[in-house]
Amino acid sequence: MTFTFQTLGCKLNFAESSALGKALIARGHTRAIRGEQPDLCIVNTCSVTDAADHKDRQAIRRLRRTYPNATLIITGCYAQLKPGEIADIPGVDYVLGMHEKFDLPAFVEQLEQQHQHVLTSAIREVDTFCGARSKDDRTRCFLKVQDGCNYFCTYCTIPLARGKSRNPSIESLVEELCQALKEGAKEVVLTGVNIGDFGRSTGERFIDLLRALDEASDEEYRMRISSCEPNLLSDEVIEFVAHSRHFAPHFHIPLQSGSNEVLKIMHRRYTRELFAERVNHIRSVMPNAFIGVDCMVGVRGETTECWEDYLDFISSLPVSQLHVFTYSERQNTRMLEMDLHVVPQKEREHRSQVLHRVSEEKLQAFYAAHKGEKGIVLWEGKRVQATPEQPSENGYLMEGWTENYIRVSRPYDKSKINTFELVVI
Repeated sequence: MTFTFQTLGCKLNFAESSALGKALIARGHTRAIRGEQPDLCIVNTCSVTDAADHKDRQAIRRLRRTYPNATLIITGCYAQLKPGEIADIPGVDYVLGMHEKFDLPAFVEQLEQQHQHVLTSAIREVDTFCGARSKDDRTRCFLKVQDGCNYFCTYCTIPLARGKSRNPSIESLVEELCQALKEGAKEVVLTGVNIGDFGRSTGERFIDLLRALDEASDEEYRMRISSCEPNLLSDEVIEFVAHSRHFAPHFHIPLQSGSNEVLKIMHRRYTRELFAERVNHIRSVMPNAFIGVDCMVGVRGETTECWEDYLDFISSLPVSQLHVFTYSERQNTRMLEMDLHVVPQKEREHRSQVLHRVSEEKLQAFYAAHKGEKGIVLWEGKRVQATPEQPSENGYLMEGWTENYIRVSRPYDKSKINTFELVVI
């Protein structure tokens, strides 16, 4: 059969969709080409916020209109959390929970015998780890090193959607990395739900994983660590990245709130003082590092005083960019059971706008500070239209990222795709 994927949400979802696509192809199925009506349409959903759920529903309805004769299968976090809600959407044929997602290739081959249209299991009881690796364009590979979460923050449903923290062995991940490099990957991003918690299943340590991956090959490649909790981003990890062969000076650290009072309500496992220590340590050993920060606004309990305290704190941090999320009430979270101040929706949106402005100021300041410096760029294959400000003889530009995540562009040159180049920013 021919199939197409629609993937929403995080890089982990994209890695898993890629792995499932490869598994379907290995069984003789083929990806539908553009404009072709596929036999199967698979939607891998996200459910991190109400907005994500809304986008999922929009995608499902759009795909049903676009491919009226395809078998429509919905899976992912939204399918795990609200399978009945999805099953009620007209045109949905099957709903597969998070554990069932990885049985998709076998499920597809038995469609004619399928009698159950909604299949989900108790994800918190699942111990197995299903690996995934994907390629983005021709340069970047996302390698899944961990899944699930044991933290149960009061606003979050991810542990209910993804299950408990689990991981494969370091040895198997080194093999995955070497295979990715053999296939041409030049940059590998470690992904997971809570990757700093690596080792729950095997008794190994996150720092040992980083060391093994750094020593896996003498080829020219670089690695990035995706989001890592500040309490798990130890001084040992920071020092290792600073002196490693292949890890980029690039960190993504979830803060969520700059108010200790709100962090306690959220049941986060650190204080803002510890967060500031981590950021300052990174800056001391890697002055040019890119530091991205996840920030949430408008959660229950975020009084005006807490918000002002939060804003002062985040404004003072020497970070590079903020990823801002507006809080939305989620079913089955403990925050809804707590007697807390409720931030009006308009005020939530205002606070989000304020942090977006802070983020833009920080990003432009980070870029300006590195203008004129040297950086190593990995050029990507996507063609971008040239502009009067940056012309090109062939009318196109190509883009790439430096080791510290500064996006740069140059006239398009096919021979430079997936190559490193030392440039002046």
